[in-house]
Amino acid sequence: MSAISLVLLSFLYHLVFLTAQPPNFKYYRCFGIKGNYTNTSTYQTNLNILLSDLASNAQIDYGFYNRSRGKNPDRVRTIGLCRGDVKPIECQGCLKNASLRLPQVCPNQKEAVGGYDDCMLRYSNQSIYGVMESNFWVPLWNVNNATDQDKFDQVVNELLDRLRMKAANGDSLLKYAAANESGPSFQTVYGAVQCTPDLSQQDCVDCLVEAISHIPDCCSTKRGGRVIMPSCNIRYENYRFFVPVAQDSPPSPSPSPRYSPPTLISKECLAFAGKSSKSKSFIVIVVPPIIVVAILLLSSVFIYFRNRKPKETSQIDEADQIDDEIKPTESLQLDFDTIRLATDNFSDVNKLGQGGFGPVYKGKLYNGEEVAVKRLSMNSGQGDIEFKNEVMLVAKLQHRNLVRLLGFCLERRERLLVYEFLPNKSLDYLLFDPAQRAQLDWEIRYKIIVGIARGLLYLHEDSRLRIIHRDIKTNNILLDEELNPKISDFGMARLFVIDQTQSNTSKIVGTHGYIAPEYLIHGQFSMKSDVFSFGVLVLEIISGKKNSATFHGENSSDDLISFAWKTWRERAASNIIDPVLSNGSRNEILRCIHIGLLCVQENVADRPTMALVSLMLSSHSLSLPLPSQPPFLPKSKSLSEMNSREYSSSGATRSSERRSSNSATASKNEVSITELYPR
Repeated sequence: MSAISLVLLSFLYHLVFLTAQPPNFKYYRCFGIKGNYTNTSTYQTNLNILLSDLASNAQIDYGFYNRSRGKNPDRVRTIGLCRGDVKPIECQGCLKNASLRLPQVCPNQKEAVGGYDDCMLRYSNQSIYGVMESNFWVPLWNVNNATDQDKFDQVVNELLDRLRMKAANGDSLLKYAAANESGPSFQTVYGAVQCTPDLSQQDCVDCLVEAISHIPDCCSTKRGGRVIMPSCNIRYENYRFFVPVAQDSPPSPSPSPRYSPPTLISKECLAFAGKSSKSKSFIVIVVPPIIVVAILLLSSVFIYFRNRKPKETSQIDEADQIDDEIKPTESLQLDFDTIRLATDNFSDVNKLGQGGFGPVYKGKLYNGEEVAVKRLSMNSGQGDIEFKNEVMLVAKLQHRNLVRLLGFCLERRERLLVYEFLPNKSLDYLLFDPAQRAQLDWEIRYKIIVGIARGLLYLHEDSRLRIIHRDIKTNNILLDEELNPKISDFGMARLFVIDQTQSNTSKIVGTHGYIAPEYLIHGQFSMKSDVFSFGVLVLEIISGKKNSATFHGENSSDDLISFAWKTWRERAASNIIDPVLSNGSRNEILRCIHIGLLCVQENVADRPTMALVSLMLSSHSLSLPLPSQPPFLPKSKSLSEMNSREYSSSGATRSSERRSSNSATASKNEVSITELYPR
C-alpha cells in the first residue's frame, strides 16, 4: 500500500469517527496525559488504519482480534474481544462501534480501553499480547438484592469457580465458559467467564481468580454483578444474558431475556487495583440520571478510603520486566514419567515421524488430552535455565494458525517438547496424494493459504517476539479437524546452538526449493525469506504439484516457479491450476497465483510483506503490481543456458559447485530454524 493510500485511509477513518455517533460505552478508561500524540502524528495514522481494518474486517469469525502496526515509538497494538457466544456479525458491529467511540472519549491518548455488553476494545503503544494485566478493574452490579443472600452468594461462587477452570482449558481461539445453576427460592443463577485467548492457561486461571475475589467488594448480595479487567471478565445474573449451550446448561422452565430488563439497572463504580504506576488515568462512569447523586457520593467515600491506604509504587527496570516475563512456571513443566507413560515408553507404534531435531510421538495425558511429543536430540549446548526461558518465550505465542506448545520436560538429560495433537497430519500428506487431494477443494485451499498468511504475519509483526521461520513448507503446515492450517516448528532454533546472528548465518538450514536465493547463496535472511517460501507454498497449493516437479514446454523443462511465471506472462496461468479445482472461483485462483509470483520475486525489496500479502488476500478490490522475474530463470529459452547460468542476487557469480554444496546442507524435509528476539 502506497504512502498516499495510507494517508487517505487515515483521513477517511478520521472523518468517519469525527462524524459518527456510536452508542456510549458501558465503561472505558484512558491512560496517560492528554496530548500523548498529535492529530497529524504517525501514531494516529497507524491507529486509524488499525481501527479502520478492525471495523471492516469480515474475517473476524472467532471473536478475537489482535493486530499491530508501525515501529517504535509509533507502534500501535490493538486487541478486540467479543463475548464467547456472540455471533460474528454482531461481534463485528460491536467492535465497529467501539473503534469509532474509543478515540472520541480518549482523544490523543496512546492507551485506552472501552467496552459494551458484547465486546471490548483496547489499544496501546506497549506490549499487550499474551500479558495478564490486572492494573485496574471495573465492577457493575444489579441494583436489586437477591433473596436468601448467603445461599445465593454460595451458588454464585461455586458456579464461577467451575466455569473458571473450563474457560482456562480453552484453546488459542476461545477461553470462555457459560452455564447456569439452580439457586435458592426457585431462582436460577446464570454465569459466564472469559479470558483473552492469547493468555496461557495459568495466566487465565490467575486472572479469573483475582476477578472473582473482587465480588465481595462490589456485588455481594446482588442479583447480578460483573468484574471487568483488561485480560478477563466475569458476570452472573438471575436472568439469561448469553446464548445457552445445551450440553452445558439444563433448559430453564421458561425462556429468559438475553439482556437486562429496563427495571434492572446496572451501575458502575470506580476501582483501582493499586498496582499501576502509569500516568494519570480515569474511568468515565455511565449511570442513569436517577442515581447520579448516590453514585457520586458512594464513589467519593470509596476513593477516600482507598487513598488512605499506602500506594504500592515501584520503578521496575525494563530488564527486570523482561526477566520476569520469561520466568518458567510449574504449570508448563511436566515430569519425565508422565510423558513416558503418555507415549507408552516412546513406543514405535506411537511414533509419528522423525524430524531433524529428533523423533515425534503421539501421546495421551492422564486427563485424556492427545498430544504430540518431540524428543529432542541431546546436542544442545544450552544450560537448563536458558532452555526453560526460551521454552517459556515460545509458549507465550498464541495464535489460531500456530501449533500450540503445551509444555516441556527437562529431566535425566532428556529435553521434551509437548505440542497439541492435530489429527489430519501435514498439508503435504493430503496435497500431494492423488487419492487424498480431491478433498481439498478451492474453498479449503484458500482457507489454508489465508491461515498460513495470518500465522506468518503474527510471527513477523504481531507476536511478542519477532520470528523468522526459515523453513515454511507443506511438511510444516499441520491441519486440525476442520482442515484449518497451523504452522509448526516455529520455535526450535534457539533451543539448539547454531552459528548465526540476527541477520545472517554461515550454515544454511532449510528445505531446498523453498529457500530464498539470498539466503541460499549468501546466508542472508529476513522476513522476506519467509515471504519467498510462502509464495512457493501458494503455487504448490494451487497446482497440487511439488516445487520440484518438472513441467515440459516446447523448448524447455521448467520447475514449478519457472512454469508459473512463464504461463502467467503468456496469459495462460490457468495451465498451472490443479484440475481438481474446476469448480473454484477462477478469478480468485488467478489472483492467488499473482500474489504467489509477487512473493517469489528475485529482488528482495520487491517482495511484499506478510501484512501486505494478508491485505491482498482479504481485499479483492486492491490492485496488484506486476511481478518481476523470479530467480533461477534463464534469460533465454535455452535449457543449456539455464543449466550453466551463474546467479547472484548482488550481481556476483557463483559456481555450480557452490550451489551443490549449499544444497547439500539444506534439509530435505526435516529441519526447521527460527530466529527469535524480543522487540
